[in-house]
Amino acid sequence: MARLEKSDLASLAARKHIMTLYSGITDVYSHRTRIVLYEKDVECQVIEIDVRKKPPELADLNPYNRVPTMVDRDLVLYESLLINEYLDERLPHPPLMPVDPVSRAKARLMLMRFDRDWYSLLPDIERADKKTSLRARNAIRDGLTVISPVFKDQQFILGEEISLVDCSLAPLLWRLPIYGIELPRQAKPLMDYAERIFERKAFRLSLTEAEKELRARVK
Repeated sequence: MARLEKSDLASLAARKHIMTLYSGITDVYSHRTRIVLYEKDVECQVIEIDVRKKPPELADLNPYNRVPTMVDRDLVLYESLLINEYLDERLPHPPLMPVDPVSRAKARLMLMRFDRDWYSLLPDIERADKKTSLRARNAIRDGLTVISPVFKDQQFILGEEISLVDCSLAPLLWRLPIYGIELPRQAKPLMDYAERIFERKAFRLSLTEAEKELRARVK
């Protein structure tokens, strides 16, 4: 987290946009934050970034020079999970995290496990040799299949209301065909859940044209 002088932020966004999000056009982590923005119906300027041609100001804002990066007045935040929880606390309606501490802790554990168990494998799928790539695909496929029974009896991961956990999982599910991951028949409850998420207005609005095209190519 970093702070800039107010004068430095004046040129980043028009004042009618209190928040500005620097978002990768196909970046899976940026997609998580875009979903939260639209679930919250936030007035936010979204600046689409080609990660191969990052604007110079991104490095000034974020010492890691990565997306997503969010500017909220004189506050700069990076890392999607941190941004998403900040948005939920700053704009509490509709709530996307449980109220009680125990349930919130369980939700955070799930978010951490998604990142460590699945998101961490995405670079292996995209850049590694065939054996490593196949191992990563299989690990994600098997992990998703294991959690599939959860959706037989409830609409979303934590129950009957969408949460930050769903917002975090949805971009991965959208990209399964792109990554060459095909779920088995026993994962049908998860696939049905994915379609429910994809049909939500917030999810549809969160998609960039590039993300729509990526998925269209593999159909």
